[in-house]
Amino acid sequence: MDNKTLFRRAEVACERAYAPYSGFRVGAAVLTASGEVFEGANVENSSYGATICAERVAVSKAVTEGHKDDIVAVAIASSGVDPAFPCGICRQFIFEFGDDIRVIVGKDDSHLEEYSISELLPHGFRL
Repeated sequence: MDNKTLFRRAEVACERAYAPYSGFRVGAAVLTASGEVFEGANVENSSYGATICAERVAVSKAVTEGHKDDIVAVAIASSGVDPAFPCGICRQFIFEFGDDIRVIVGKDDSHLEEYSISELLPHGFRL
């Protein structure tokens, strides 16, 4: 799957975000080596600390479906920031499952940027 197609899946997921407090909707799409895609959207909560980012939703879905060792890319789309990069927690969360995972961001599918998770988190750690 090319970056544009994966990013479009993240845009679709963005529409399903639950963001009544910030209004900042984010969607993510995770691509596995087998070509499966897992989408996620941010889900806010009245207790702000209980909010979960789109990237962690999508990665968690992939992992719990048996894909912890074959995540190859994560695309991220948002309703407000061009482009929306993963936050620090999400960078570490993605890094847990591979240091060469591609991260695709952009303001739209014609203006995409690609980074490895190691570029975005140069000193990630694993226990």
